Amino acid sequence: MTRIVADLDRCVGAGQCVLTDPDAFDQSDEDGTVVVLRDTPTDDEARNRAKDAVEICPSQALSLTE
Repeated sequence: MTRIVADLDRCVGAGQCVLTDPDAFDQSDEDGTVVVLRDTPTDDEARNRAKDAVEICPSQALSLTE
């Protein structure tokens, strides 16, 4: 099963993940860092959006694990 992992120490709060998949990501009100709302993509479309978010993240704070 694919799982989304966020490294909050690397996150710079750019918000590209939220723009890519607002159902899976949000930003902290305190510092703007990523908040993973759904860490397991439910279907192929959600998995593709998660992959896009990982690729577009400017600080490389997101990854996918199996």
